Amino acid sequence: MTLLSITGQTWLITGLGFGLVLVLLFVFVYIMKLLGWIMQPRKAKTDAQPVQTETESETTKADDATKAAIAYALHLYYNSLHDSVETHLTIKHHATAWHIISSGK
Repeated sequence: MTLLSITGQTWLITGLGFGLVLVLLFVFVYIMKLLGWIMQPRKAKTDAQPVQTETESETTKADDATKAAIAYALHLYYNSLHDSVETHLTIKHHATAWHIISSGK
């Protein structure tokens, strides 16, 4: 069978195919990176830091209090879930069609 014989052309075609796949993979990866860079929103550069006023510090305190209240509520909720509960497992034997078939009756 001459179709299954390995010649110099076979190795050349295999190498070219494999190389083409690798080159296209790298090209597609860099195209996707370029598109991601292009689509990324840009921020305006500012050198000066905004001055914090008293109203902003009050909102920060209110936000901290809100976060603390949420954390405490979650703590209470999750700690009350682990109450000790007595569990009893009862297995009652009862005859079914499968039981009759498996016992050979």
